[in-house]
Amino acid sequence: MAVSIDDVKHVARLARLGKTDEPAGQLVGELNRILEHMAVLEKVDVEGVMAADGVGAAGMPLRVDSGPPVPLLHPIESFAPATRDGFLLVPRLASHEDTTEETE
Repeated sequence: MAVSIDDVKHVARLARLGKTDEPAGQLVGELNRILEHMAVLEKVDVEGVMAADGVGAAGMPLRVDSGPPVPLLHPIESFAPATRDGFLLVPRLASHEDTTEETE
């Protein structure tokens, strides 16, 4: 599967990156080279090779999150426009809003 310039522009538009044609064209080339490399790697014979530990459906085991939190140099309120209970509040992206009206 090859990446087209339309694919790159679509993703850039979703991410609001504002890519012009020249950088988008360069990205198309880079992404297609990566996909070509992945296609080569898929052909490698791995029969008899031991699988890596922790990789698979179960994933890596998580460690216990312990220890004191690292203190910030400045309070969160000094650099965040909105917070609640120590968390940053960010506005919902307009591209992710539900445009359908609920009917009752």
